[in-house]
Amino acid sequence: MENIQVEKKTWLNKLLDFLEYTGNKLPHPVTLFFGFAVIIVIASFITAQLGLSVTHPSTGEIIHPVNLLSVDGLHRIILGMVKNFTGFAPLGVVIVALLGITIAEYSGFISAILKLLITSAPKLLITASIVFCGVMSNIATSVGYVLVIPLGAIIFLSIKRHPLVGMAAAFAGVSGGYSANLVLGTADPLLAGISEEAAKIVDPSYLVSPACNWFFLFASAFVITALGTWVTEKIVAPRFKKYEGEHKEELTPITKEEKKGLWWSLWTFLVFVALILWGILPVDGFLRGAGGDVLHSPLFKGVVPFIFIIAISIGIAYGLGAGTIKNDKDVIKGMSKGISTLSGYIVLVFFAAQFVAFFKWSNIGLIIAVNGATFLSALNLPTIPLLIAFVLFSAIINMFMGSASAKWVILAPVFIPMLMLVGYTPEITQLAYRIGDSATNLISPMMSYFALIVAFFAKYDEKAGIGTLIATMIPYSIVFLVGWSIMFAIWIWFGLPIGPGSEIFLAH
Repeated sequence: MENIQVEKKTWLNKLLDFLEYTGNKLPHPVTLFFGFAVIIVIASFITAQLGLSVTHPSTGEIIHPVNLLSVDGLHRIILGMVKNFTGFAPLGVVIVALLGITIAEYSGFISAILKLLITSAPKLLITASIVFCGVMSNIATSVGYVLVIPLGAIIFLSIKRHPLVGMAAAFAGVSGGYSANLVLGTADPLLAGISEEAAKIVDPSYLVSPACNWFFLFASAFVITALGTWVTEKIVAPRFKKYEGEHKEELTPITKEEKKGLWWSLWTFLVFVALILWGILPVDGFLRGAGGDVLHSPLFKGVVPFIFIIAISIGIAYGLGAGTIKNDKDVIKGMSKGISTLSGYIVLVFFAAQFVAFFKWSNIGLIIAVNGATFLSALNLPTIPLLIAFVLFSAIINMFMGSASAKWVILAPVFIPMLMLVGYTPEITQLAYRIGDSATNLISPMMSYFALIVAFFAKYDEKAGIGTLIATMIPYSIVFLVGWSIMFAIWIWFGLPIGPGSEIFLAH
């Protein structure tokens, strides 16, 4: 009798399979977000009747739940419905960036670049490269969500691997590694400004530099890349069998026309690089912000328009050189084709935007965050356990409030003064917050781009839903949280500076 070997699954794979199975039994994400919105409206009525309240840590204002089932609440829901949708931040970013990126894809530029990447890079380094590119994409705020994550899927398709594995690796770098980078990004001055205001409650002269966490975040870029690569290859990839979907990405040798198109696109790109350097390097450069500021310059604050302009220019240059674009009609056709793929996402965003707005209006998220912060501040723990506890608390709060800056506005006035009074710098408190906030971005439904990633997953697997996404990403979230916390504890143990002039303990 022929022996039939049955593949034995580890307990982790069984758990992830269970999470995926049960998660995919949930209704369609659109229905789910609609249900969440209804639940928030009902919960706002109940909490208002119970008379719950908290004191806002920075303003001293008494925060009460807002009853959305009242006449005023219903008026707000009706009158704010359109604005909630059109004002949903990721929507405009995705559409504008995609208009340019689709031309680069439609013209064949992205496929040609992928050929060079796949043929020149060892397969062993491709996963690490994708995670690292995701980490580095955070220089430009949210560009990684609309560029690196879809490219991760395309690259894995090109090397005959499952596209969702490549997408997961990219998502891990972009979202899970949001607070790791080799250079400063736009989030650094934003969070530092909030920390400085909180520090002045204790010391009115205290200043917090945007680079206050840079040394730690620099090292974190390599740690997150290594951890993300390990999770991808050892935990995530084995769960996905051979991809049998309709999407294919066959790599053929680069043709003469493609080489010509690449040269044209390269020269176009270099022209843009020269213009950007001309505008940003001189102290009075035309791309600098007020007072010659670089981090708040149009280059960083307007990164999405830059992506659109550069991507569409490179795509057109490649298409003209390679002969894949003949005239303006081809350009419009490429744009239209790209936007048509967003139809499902746009429907999803409408309901997700209502849910997020209701959650904010009701003050339920604010009350949860403040009560949790008060509880943690009452604990009397030693240095490492205390800061790790704050990391974990930040990770949990991230599941209820999506905006990193909004949460920090609430938490900073509580924790920074408290920890300053017992000898800890605002910089180390901010760093603990950033670690926890980044680690659970991958599985937080409140993360602004969560709906977009669900739509990306469904492109390659129509059966994929929230369960598939969470089951795929939760290993990254756990490993990042544990690995980053260990790194954080070691950093504290050896008393290493976390940034230029930034220490762990206040000088006495």
